[in-house]
Amino acid sequence: MYSKEVENTDLKMARQSLIEELEAINWYETRIVSTKDTKLKRILEHNRDEEKEHVAMLMEWIQKNDPEQAKAFEEHD
Repeated sequence: MYSKEVENTDLKMARQSLIEELEAINWYETRIVSTKDTKLKRILEHNRDEEKEHVAMLMEWIQKNDPEQAKAFEEHD
């Protein structure tokens, strides 16, 4: 098991990465709506979907490594 200091740093990195992945999804969505090129649109949609997979991976890791967050997932309204 990690020390508390390392856990905190890892959690911070994971949360920041989650923020960045969500921002990337929004950026791709904006570009998808804006382009008229169907090939580019498909590429951007593919990239957006990969970012969604990254979000899921990070959320799973955070849930496993932050007991308070895991509890919030189970007990939220």
